[in-house]
Amino acid sequence: MASNSRAHSPSNTSALSWISLICGIVGFFTFGIVLGPVALITGWIAMGKHFNSGNVPAMIGFILGLIITVLAIIALIGGAAVYGMSI
Repeated sequence: MASNSRAHSPSNTSALSWISLICGIVGFFTFGIVLGPVALITGWIAMGKHFNSGNVPAMIGFILGLIITVLAIIALIGGAAVYGMSI
């Protein structure tokens, strides 16, 4: 069984961490419901199985993605409550 060494190579991890950071920043201004989970997932993958304190862009992207996702869910629930819909 051949192992896939490209999955977690430094260049792929660096690209994922920057994607996570960019999605986290842009998600605050537009498309938070989509970009929040993208930042969350790509940050998690870039950090690996444990939180790597050396990968700062991935950690910031992960945290921003978490905040954006929670705020988007709260906004969706609040919008549904205003219009009388039950979730």
